[in-house]
Amino acid sequence: MTWVTGLEGSPYGVHNLPYGVFRTAAREPRVGVRVGAHVLDLGGAEQAGLVFAAGTLGRPRLNDFMALGRPQWTAVRQRVTELLTDSAHRAAVEPLLLPLLDVELLLPFDVADYVDFYSSEQHATNVGKIFRPGQPPLLPNWKHLPIGYHGRAGTVVVSGTPIVRPCGQRATPQGPVTGASVRLDIEAEVGFVVGVPSPLGHRAAAGDFADHVFGVVLVNDWSARDIQAWEYQPLGPFLGKSFATSIAAWVTPLEALGAAFVPAPDQDPPVADYLRDEPHLGLDLRLSVEWNGERVSEPPFAAMYWTPAQQLAHLTINGAALRTGDLYASGTVSGDERHQVGSFLELTWGGTEPVRVGGEERMFLADGDTVTISGTAPGPDGTTVGLGEVTGTIISPR
Repeated sequence: MTWVTGLEGSPYGVHNLPYGVFRTAAREPRVGVRVGAHVLDLGGAEQAGLVFAAGTLGRPRLNDFMALGRPQWTAVRQRVTELLTDSAHRAAVEPLLLPLLDVELLLPFDVADYVDFYSSEQHATNVGKIFRPGQPPLLPNWKHLPIGYHGRAGTVVVSGTPIVRPCGQRATPQGPVTGASVRLDIEAEVGFVVGVPSPLGHRAAAGDFADHVFGVVLVNDWSARDIQAWEYQPLGPFLGKSFATSIAAWVTPLEALGAAFVPAPDQDPPVADYLRDEPHLGLDLRLSVEWNGERVSEPPFAAMYWTPAQQLAHLTINGAALRTGDLYASGTVSGDERHQVGSFLELTWGGTEPVRVGGEERMFLADGDTVTISGTAPGPDGTTVGLGEVTGTIISPR
């Protein structure tokens, strides 16, 4: 039980406690945790001697705190839970609970490197059918390793940041032209945030996942499909992806997701030794995609073929170092049904089957459109864990 009012049934109760960074007119940027419709000022709590994290909670990003490692993450989480459940702390803690409406949420961590995977078999199959009709939808290597690409960390932005429509080259029947993308899309994804680094030349094992990964954040990897289609062969995604990637303002700690781990799909053929994760577990995260306030899809993360632990092992198999603040995303989350896909490319089958949004037939994003991706996970004792939403509105090219 908690002494904080209004938390009954909330997906942001004391069983969750996602981390973020906020500021107000009176407070410089600092770390907080979401508690219902409030944010608990952890920087202020540490300054008051209520919690201890080597002075990292008063800093303007989560990186220094995340670098402390799991024992410190666990200790802080336990202490925050105690502060919010033991009424003896109410007088000291209550002034540090600020209404969310009164704070500005910032990018929660400095992104060191950004890697994006391609781990949904359903999504990869759909895209293969759309882009390569008449050919096998999955390329021969797809079930042997988690396909991914190295993205652009500098264009990762916090939820609510306007998304400028990108420009670039795209193909037309008359030849390539340069201009604004006309097939602007989303990708509903789940991101994993690295806290503890690893040295160059070291290979992190799948079993090291919980030692390195601090938490989970929802991701929208905006995609210019026309720019992407013209440039992606032979080297893969570049300008069609690098203009913006939105992440939620709240990072859900792995410890809040203990009840959400479930058996992952069987893998055939057997994977390479370094990709074996025992137990072979995914996460039962249930996403929702809203287009101008209208729900159009509900992608199921539990169906992902490659697990987060396997992705971590693969991105370091060549000796690439992990850095605090590294973000690696799952790739588009899609299920078996059309209403479970995580991109409008799939929802409209490459723009050939428009969907109705707001009474209009739509295929791709128009200026002024807003997309919001939200999600939940099962929590302990029948509770629900809310994942911080990620939202963005398209604006005209500059």
